[in-house]
Amino acid sequence: MGTGPGPGPVGAAAREIPLRIAASYRARAKGLLGVDGVDGALLITPCQSVHTFRMRFTIDVAYLDRRFNVLAVRTMRPGRLGLPRLRARHVLEAEAGAMERWGVRPGVRVRISAAPLGEASPRGR
Repeated sequence: MGTGPGPGPVGAAAREIPLRIAASYRARAKGLLGVDGVDGALLITPCQSVHTFRMRFTIDVAYLDRRFNVLAVRTMRPGRLGLPRLRARHVLEAEAGAMERWGVRPGVRVRISAAPLGEASPRGR
């Protein structure tokens, strides 16, 4: 999966989660398509909406504004089209249930750090 600046942790509620960044057109278009799961999260930027067509698993989607404040969190099953969030500038994707475990909910600010913790890798191809 192509990435932007590289892997690093994402934090919310004082947690650090491995993160991949999809900033190029190709990486944003691919997202989590064709993988069986993900360790950590994928940040898609810029992005206002996502779909889960051809996805193999249910995901949590957090819509973030330009300051990385969480606007909304949705769980999306495969084959769904998410509604665009006009104020969203980034989307954070993870396996279903992850956002709740991490404390990512509307109103929380997500902190992105460039310090690598190790690469979050997709499982399977």
